[in-house]
Amino acid sequence: MILADIIYLFLKASLLLSFILVVVLVLTLAERKALARIQQRKGPNRVGFKGFLQPFADALKLLTKEDILPSSANKRIFWIAPLAVFLPGFLIWVTIPMAQEVVLSNLDMGLFYITAISVLSVMGLLMAGWGSANKWAMIGGLRAAGQLISYEIPFIMAILSIAILAQSFNLKEIVDDQGTWPFALKQPLGLFIFLTAGLAELGRTPFDIHHAESEVVGGPFVEYSGAHWSVFYLAEYMNTFTVAVLTVILFLGGWQSPAMPFTGTLQMIVSLIWFLSKTTLVIWLIFWIRGTYPRLRIDQLMSFGWKILVPASFINIFLTASVLYYGLGEWVITIISLLLILATFYFIRRGSLSKTKQDTVRVIRADDIRAQLSSGAEG
Repeated sequence: MILADIIYLFLKASLLLSFILVVVLVLTLAERKALARIQQRKGPNRVGFKGFLQPFADALKLLTKEDILPSSANKRIFWIAPLAVFLPGFLIWVTIPMAQEVVLSNLDMGLFYITAISVLSVMGLLMAGWGSANKWAMIGGLRAAGQLISYEIPFIMAILSIAILAQSFNLKEIVDDQGTWPFALKQPLGLFIFLTAGLAELGRTPFDIHHAESEVVGGPFVEYSGAHWSVFYLAEYMNTFTVAVLTVILFLGGWQSPAMPFTGTLQMIVSLIWFLSKTTLVIWLIFWIRGTYPRLRIDQLMSFGWKILVPASFINIFLTASVLYYGLGEWVITIISLLLILATFYFIRRGSLSKTKQDTVRVIRADDIRAQLSSGAEG
């Protein structure tokens, strides 16, 4: 009996891993096509029909590429680091439902499990930097740790606000509680915080500060190549899909769809298609953000996290708890959330403009000093 359970568990894990691999291949091609469209250029179009076999060519190249180990690196830490980044993101999928019956294990404390597992990936990035015995990799690892720890706070607080609103940690119950009114309408501030902090957790543009190639030569992955580097690459796209799926589950109603005259297996298929359609829209939004926004500086990134997202996440928690405690209408959360979002963008805009003016003044003064020094030297 125990052997049968182990085999069944292994088969489910293998099926899940295969699904994740297929999703990553699709996302890599979709992102390159999307960025090419945004930048008005041609994307991959040589390998296969319209370039659809390009992801398989890329995977084959990475798997056959020479895998180099630096002579001074800590071998054990160096090899374990990619798995330490990949496994937490993979284990999250144990309890993520994609339809009413499409889930490996529906945990009553599913949200708590997700928040507990998701924070472990920072350890892998630190291990990659330390194990590489490279000062640039170590700097990239430390920057990644600082970024992930900073943005983990608003990320978790946004999740807790949903748990308070739904009065449950069970993901299925959260989806069922939304019905025809998704939580994105009740808590737009929570959606903004969750998606923004999620992008920072992924390390994607404009939050890709820890592997900013022009500054730290590839971040904690600088010494990695071949198959081991591809594991980091796989983890990034897997986590991108995870954040999109969680956004749909927590804020966009999950697989909830308009009333349809379907039952049984057909209803499950329709729900799954509806769920994946919502997820696709969120993924395209993530690609759009990458294609249009420049990378933040490290000071801008940390200031945005600690001065804007962290306070906003605590305000969102306090607002949600207060409305539920005093029995006010949930529309109060919507109105105040929208006002807070407008205030947030106002302060961001005003802060960036004042910074630009200060920098301009400094440049003008520096030019005046140079001109005076040069005129004095000529005299």
